[in-house]
Amino acid sequence: MHNHFSNEVDGQLKFYQDYLPLVDNTLKIDDILTDYTDGIVNGNLIEFKVVIYDINTVLFQAIKYLSARRIKGKEIPKNILLVSLTNEKIYVFDSQDYLTHIEKVYFGGASVKTSGFSSGNPLAVLEYGQNQLDEDRLIKLLRSKQYTKINIDENCIVGWAERFYRENKGAKKSDFIGDHTGKVKIIGEIRKPEKLKEFINPYIGETNAQFHYLMDKLNDTLQKKNLGAFYTPEPYVQKSLELVRQAIKRVPEGNDYIILDRCAGTGNLEKLMSDEELSHCVLSTVEYYEYKVLLELLGDKVRNIIPPTEKEDTFNMGLVRGADALSEEYINNEIIQNYINDPKLTIILYENPPYAETTSIEHQKAGSGKSSSAWKKSFLVNEMKKEVRGPATNDLGNIFIWSAFKYYLRQPTDSYIVYSPVKYWKAQHLVNQKFLGGFAFNRKHFHTNIDAMIMCALWSNEEFFQECLALEAYNIDKQGRIIREDNLNIEKTYSKYSECYYDKRNDSNDRFDGIHTGLNGLEPEGQKLRIKPRYNKNIIGYLVADSVGFDNPDAKSSLLIAGRYNGNGFFLRSDNFLEKLPMFAASRYITYNRHWTQRANIMKSADGAERFNKAVSSNKIEQDLLKILLFTTLETQNHMRSLYGSDGRFYRNELSLDNSNGDTLATVNLAKLKQGSKETDLFEQWGKVLTEAKKTKNYNSKLTYSVYQIIDELNTSEKDENDKTIYNYPELNGHLNTLKTKVKEYYNSEIVPFLFEYEFLK
Repeated sequence: MHNHFSNEVDGQLKFYQDYLPLVDNTLKIDDILTDYTDGIVNGNLIEFKVVIYDINTVLFQAIKYLSARRIKGKEIPKNILLVSLTNEKIYVFDSQDYLTHIEKVYFGGASVKTSGFSSGNPLAVLEYGQNQLDEDRLIKLLRSKQYTKINIDENCIVGWAERFYRENKGAKKSDFIGDHTGKVKIIGEIRKPEKLKEFINPYIGETNAQFHYLMDKLNDTLQKKNLGAFYTPEPYVQKSLELVRQAIKRVPEGNDYIILDRCAGTGNLEKLMSDEELSHCVLSTVEYYEYKVLLELLGDKVRNIIPPTEKEDTFNMGLVRGADALSEEYINNEIIQNYINDPKLTIILYENPPYAETTSIEHQKAGSGKSSSAWKKSFLVNEMKKEVRGPATNDLGNIFIWSAFKYYLRQPTDSYIVYSPVKYWKAQHLVNQKFLGGFAFNRKHFHTNIDAMIMCALWSNEEFFQECLALEAYNIDKQGRIIREDNLNIEKTYSKYSECYYDKRNDSNDRFDGIHTGLNGLEPEGQKLRIKPRYNKNIIGYLVADSVGFDNPDAKSSLLIAGRYNGNGFFLRSDNFLEKLPMFAASRYITYNRHWTQRANIMKSADGAERFNKAVSSNKIEQDLLKILLFTTLETQNHMRSLYGSDGRFYRNELSLDNSNGDTLATVNLAKLKQGSKETDLFEQWGKVLTEAKKTKNYNSKLTYSVYQIIDELNTSEKDENDKTIYNYPELNGHLNTLKTKVKEYYNSEIVPFLFEYEFLK
């Protein structure tokens, strides 16, 4: 024994320093330390221990790493090398021998629960420290690039699909999972591997039914956005079936009925129905491989699938000809028309329509606004635009909802059970029919990762005006069980900030030679400008409180020293800024209230404008407005900074508590605030932040600082070798963190009640 390493990491580094240059001198240690492993070098997974006392547990740990790689769509190295550092021994195993274990799914960390596994004998034991032949064999192994082929199953197919689309630009779902059974003979990658042939065995399943509940996740990214496909979790399906059964009870005696689902996917909403209920279903789905699975799973149980059988021309670029619910052809489908024209038949629509909003941040990040919104050119969108104005037509789900009432529901006893974010009723007023009951569900469980509210509502086809809907809220716990949460009341909103509160005045002293700012409060470079810059001594900033909802809140709410390059706000002036700040405060709501029942439920409104304006003019709410001013000066999303503009002017931040260079507008006004213990606490905490900020290297005594400018310019940090952030001024950083916590508490206790009282939030 001639190596004494006190820990694994030192031994690991020494090993790589010795051998990596001999294997491939371009490889860096960072390149090989992936996925929490000790290293992957070509076709080798390496696991280090100071001393290996139990080969079984260490091998099992390595197998768990390989299991995780398979699920992510990463190749499986053929060799497993277990390195015992102190006695310089390497135990060599072939991962092929352990494939059945690698193809299981493990939960929890790889190094926990490793006992009880039984390995075979190692293929070789290399004594790399003492034996030159063994050392030579080690280097050959490390250079080898062989992999163990895995079998595709439902646990790993999404990972391999994502890899396939990433590496093969423009590939479609048919290229990946095409099968032999349809009229379309595209044999996909999983059945005849070419791009992945070194890593996967051909999939031998005759059809794709094994993957039915993952079909939406297997679409290439653009198609996903276009179809807006989401899978509905089973506990929620169970609840929505209660609404379907309520709708069935409404069918008049003597009437037949159908349950129509125009976007059935692989039949997710239908899978818990009784045979009797299924026998009334009319289903369609626009995506070809989902259609194939739908035929296979439910074809003999339902009344109709549209189209009923596959023809030579059914496959249309990955979609199903004749099944596009947004087309004129679909509405005129003979089967559907026969039902609509039958007065002795009741129609129940039951759907989870695709949710795709072309203005959404996901679309813009994918840089695919245009190509993934082919649906915007569809027949139904054009028809809807003749009747509905405004942004409601930007949302694919809304097209389904509007068309349900327009083309399918005819009698008062017809019903519509629909999953969708509540905005269509609350803010867009797309439905003015009678609400018979419904649930709030957490969108996070629908193959997405956003905590937000989705409403599942039962509508009757009767005109009826309601101000408020009562919903039962249900979440799903880690074990997949449904849990009841508080009841929610959803209130309608009518007016927007921009209509009632934005300051649209022009001042004859305004000049148009000022500067623009970006979201970060600095002058942007190369941005397309959508507003004219203004300068006036009475302009103190620019406020954006855009959009009624809280998608992407940090882009929709801004407070900046000068006009934001892309507009959507107004210039804040010194004579009335105080009464405008509640809009900024309300725009921060979701940042401090992240519970799933809040997002996509609580919205911004100007419905209280009349009461608010009266209260302002009677001076009744002066103290409330001063509290909001105090919050605004300390809120980190207030990106006003003091700076020297490219127009030669100095811009001083007037909404700051920093009076090092004399009073600001904020400090003058806040002298009138009646301080309680919470306010005093905030002023004191700010004092600690400013004191520490003045000690920093970058501090400029000519500037008037905001919290944000201190964070961005003075609270500097570096990364250490483990990629951990190390702050240069720990006292300053600590005081900033404490301030953030206190600001959040102050906002929720002192400001939020006021914002709801005057309906800035609703």
